[in-house]
Amino acid sequence: MKMKHGYILGFLLLSVQLLCAQIEFKTVVSKSKLGLNQRLKIEFSINKQGSDNFAPPSFVNFKIVGGPSQSVNQSWINGKVSYALSYVYIIQPKSVGTFTIEAATVEYKGKVVKSNTVQINVTNSVTIAKDPNDPMYAAQEGIHLVAEISNTKPFVGEGIYVVYKLFVSENISVHDWRTSENPQYNGFWNQDINVGAIKVKKGTYNGDNTYRYIVLKRAILIPQKSGKLSIDPIKMDFNVGIPTGRGDFFGNAITRNISYSAASPKRSIFVQTLPDLGKPLDFTGAVGDFTFSVVANRNVLKANETAQIKVQVKGTGNLKLFEIPKIIAPSELEVYTPEHKEQVSTALGGLRGGISDTYTVVPEYKGKYKIPAVSFSYFSVKDKKYATIKSTPIFIEVTEGKPLPSSVEDTVAANKMPVALNGNDFKYIATSSTFEPIATEDFFKSNLFYLLLFLPFLAIPIGVFLGKKRAERTADVFGNKIRKADRLARKYLSKAKKELGNKEPFYIALEKALHNFLKAKLYIETSDISKDRITEILKEKQVDDVVIKEFIAVLNDCDYARYSPATNVEMQEEFERAKQILVKLDKKI
Repeated sequence: MKMKHGYILGFLLLSVQLLCAQIEFKTVVSKSKLGLNQRLKIEFSINKQGSDNFAPPSFVNFKIVGGPSQSVNQSWINGKVSYALSYVYIIQPKSVGTFTIEAATVEYKGKVVKSNTVQINVTNSVTIAKDPNDPMYAAQEGIHLVAEISNTKPFVGEGIYVVYKLFVSENISVHDWRTSENPQYNGFWNQDINVGAIKVKKGTYNGDNTYRYIVLKRAILIPQKSGKLSIDPIKMDFNVGIPTGRGDFFGNAITRNISYSAASPKRSIFVQTLPDLGKPLDFTGAVGDFTFSVVANRNVLKANETAQIKVQVKGTGNLKLFEIPKIIAPSELEVYTPEHKEQVSTALGGLRGGISDTYTVVPEYKGKYKIPAVSFSYFSVKDKKYATIKSTPIFIEVTEGKPLPSSVEDTVAANKMPVALNGNDFKYIATSSTFEPIATEDFFKSNLFYLLLFLPFLAIPIGVFLGKKRAERTADVFGNKIRKADRLARKYLSKAKKELGNKEPFYIALEKALHNFLKAKLYIETSDISKDRITEILKEKQVDDVVIKEFIAVLNDCDYARYSPATNVEMQEEFERAKQILVKLDKKI
């Protein structure tokens, strides 16, 4: 009985081995060593019908340039049946090294069957034999990807462009193409430009003018850092028709369609650093050619009405990569978060258009308010230096509304009451005392006695020294004029100086001082005439236009500042400015 069970078990094991030996799933490659620019054919075949769910390996370090194609081979020879189902791929390596292609799998009668693994050795690119009849050689010689750069030495922030072109010789036809790997622009801000409809044009490649070309891709690049930056190649796959040199019955050329891959050369960009010499403090990275403006849609309005102040930069350059300057408004004006707008177009010339911030301003109190000038700085690539544009101040007059309230300090000062003392109150505690010595010293032979005795002898050399200095000062005509002008300015500005810290009295005194100065110098009453008439009178006296504009500007500031908040620092600056202008006028009049 035991012998019988043993025979049965042995028969079953032998049957299983025979069944497994009949299934053969193998991997075969056309070559196990190739160059980086070559391709190989890999074939997975199984010798049994009924297989299903074929799964290829992942092909890490390779890319598929053809396939999969499927074929079946079945034959009968001397009564013996043979069968083979094959899956074929054309692959090309991505890098140099030794790589293993993993096994493929299929399902056969509910079981998963694996093929063998294959090891491939990839070397550097090899020179393809110059065989005109070799389709790969013909494609290599007649198809070229080119990356054209507008400027290889830009500044940081300066826009350049790259154009990718496909050049094809006249005897080769391209049926289809696809991008297998897009270029990387590390270190650049980039934006693609729409190519539009593909147009075939005639062009020259390496001196050969028999080529045709098309533009595949265009992009704007703006470098964000200095140094050497690289633009990686664009890689593409093509279906091309290569002439075989033979013709059909009617004389038409016979072509052979193949798959071909090409890549543009890697390009290097050497980015220059922006110079530190002359760099403005308010420079925020703008590079190009720009105009700058700050305008208000209305300058006269009522309380709680709105005005729009638009800060705008227009021109060509890196418009999307810097901040627009911000306005600084008095605290009595309520300013809302600006509305940012960009109207920028992208072309080969760079980013062109304008960006703007629009502020909504709502006044609450009646008065006149000044929004100071705003400056914008940029680096001009054309002039290779920095430029600064300064806007003009904006004045807003509120004709109706609540009066501007006094400051907290003025309110406290106004509410102070003098303290009256009477006999029933406690007096203040004395903080100091005066004592006199009991014993007195005689005047004779005292220190004061000897000082008064020798004082006449000391006065003689001092008098001689002072006389020489007075003579030198009298001879200094130019210096005397400057000192006289300075004394005159101090004389007329003395009252304004006393009022420093009190806003309204200070500006009233300062304005009167300016008019009194002109009255004394020109012998006219200027407080009742217009600023235009004052300008005409000063021009008749041959005063420089710059000095006249500065004088009128101070008068305007005195007018507006009385209704706007002002700090002690601003009043001190205005005082010094008025003093300098009076000195300049005294020299001219």
